[in-house]
Amino acid sequence: MKRLVGGFALLALAGLIAVSIWASGQQGIVPAILSLVSEPGAGNNPWFIATLADAYFGFLWFWLWLAYREPGWVSPLIWLLLILLLGNMAMAAYVLLSLRRLPPGAGVEDLLSRRRS
Repeated sequence: MKRLVGGFALLALAGLIAVSIWASGQQGIVPAILSLVSEPGAGNNPWFIATLADAYFGFLWFWLWLAYREPGWVSPLIWLLLILLLGNMAMAAYVLLSLRRLPPGAGVEDLLSRRRS
């Protein structure tokens, strides 16, 4: 199961990096943001707003699990910033790092449960 989760996280990370590189080749992030700001109707599409809200609520749900799992408060705060800025790329990286820290023979329950300090 550890390999399956790791494979999915690697696939997600690679796919998100690839689509980000492709999108940046189509239009840079700064011009895209300026376009949204300068064109009043560009960001008012109800589905754009709903999709953005859905994504960020998903980021926060994932972060709540991460904050439960990680000891202390510094690491969860850093991960919150990374998740809010990088989205699923940061989430996939967190899962990969967490899998790397697991001892040999650990199961999914070890990945999902609270880490000991």
